[in-house]
Amino acid sequence: MQKPSTFAREQEQLEQLKSLVSDCLAEARRQGATAAEAGVSLEHGLSVTARMGEVETVEHHRSRGLGVTVYVGRRKGSASTTDLSPEAMRETVEAACRIAQYAAEDEYAGLPDPDTLATEFPELDIYHPWDLDAETAIRLAINCENAARGFHPEIVNSEGASLNTFQGLRVLGNTLGFLHGYASSRHSLSCSVVGQRGDSMQRDDWWTVARDAKELEAAEAVGRKAAERTVRRLGARSLSTRQCPVIFAADIASSLLGHFIGAIRGGNLYRKSSFLLDHLGKPVFPAFVQIREEPHLKKALGSAPYDGEGVRTIPHYIIKDGILESYVLSTYSARKLGMKSTGNAGGVHNLVIEPGELDLDGLLKRMNTGLLVTELMGQGVNLVTGDYSRGASGFWVENGEIQFPVEEITIAGNLKDMFMSLQAIGNDVDLRGNTRTGSILIDKMTVAGN
Repeated sequence: MQKPSTFAREQEQLEQLKSLVSDCLAEARRQGATAAEAGVSLEHGLSVTARMGEVETVEHHRSRGLGVTVYVGRRKGSASTTDLSPEAMRETVEAACRIAQYAAEDEYAGLPDPDTLATEFPELDIYHPWDLDAETAIRLAINCENAARGFHPEIVNSEGASLNTFQGLRVLGNTLGFLHGYASSRHSLSCSVVGQRGDSMQRDDWWTVARDAKELEAAEAVGRKAAERTVRRLGARSLSTRQCPVIFAADIASSLLGHFIGAIRGGNLYRKSSFLLDHLGKPVFPAFVQIREEPHLKKALGSAPYDGEGVRTIPHYIIKDGILESYVLSTYSARKLGMKSTGNAGGVHNLVIEPGELDLDGLLKRMNTGLLVTELMGQGVNLVTGDYSRGASGFWVENGEIQFPVEEITIAGNLKDMFMSLQAIGNDVDLRGNTRTGSILIDKMTVAGN
């Protein structure tokens, strides 16, 4: 439980930040802005890195910032500062107003529509401060790395273990009367080690992240998992070029959904630079696929009561029965498209794809023969055409069983075809990010090797 004195201090700080934002908005009005929005943040945390049993870095970090956007008619200007003094605030507003005077008019610019702003603020349980001193943080990082280094004799080197804590307060307001703020936290622990078997060297890692430090995996478990993943990759070989089914392991399958979201993001749509242009109401995935945005999940990393503009977030389907139900829009992109904001200024809040009944072993058996991808490299994705080509490594599978690790291969296809040929989604859901998905089986891709 949070100490009452801590809670009281945070509430006092929130009220001070709200007062600052209110003063900033009033100043913008005084300097001639017809509308304005402002946001302020206070953040602090601790970062520790250990390598080869020794401390490499210990950093206590604190940051603060004020950002203001003003509108003079349809002209927009923005400015920011890390100085929260009244004088600096006034100078920042002045800079934003000066920029607006020289900006071109944009008929789509402006604050969100008043009826889209959040008026209810659900309790999301996303603030769990960790009273962690540097000595304890160092011990956890060293224990994590030691567990990895001692896991197997083929672990020969380490890239280190890192522990990070973060907690902060944010307040957002605008001249439409919206003013709200809340606290959040995020804690993580990661480890990366190097293995060697003969001439073969490999590296791999593992990490854990949570709003509440009590929900992090144990330090030793993180280290052992990193080492286990590294040893499994030793002795990797390439493959001949072929076409075959591909499973994207859960921890990288989120990248596929990231490309999907990029293709239905408002900016790419109004610029006509998306392979899913004009696909609203059309099938994009097989009928069994359901994808939702769930912004109000308790303790989830992407949870938020409103987006970066104060527009309320609402749980809703993006894909229902395989059909595209919603784009991902900010106020500006929505106006450009003649639509309403979907509450996605700043991104999607907890993208959840409904899992199937099979775990990873079950997916391997269903695939029978093909490629399990566990790492992707490069950025060979074209959202205009949907063409997809990335370096990869993982494991070759035959008769539903992993046979050997593979490396130095490229997997290629077209995202539109890949989405429609999705065969199954595993129930091995990875909860460590803003996208929650299990492993994903794609019917066929081109694998290019030697």
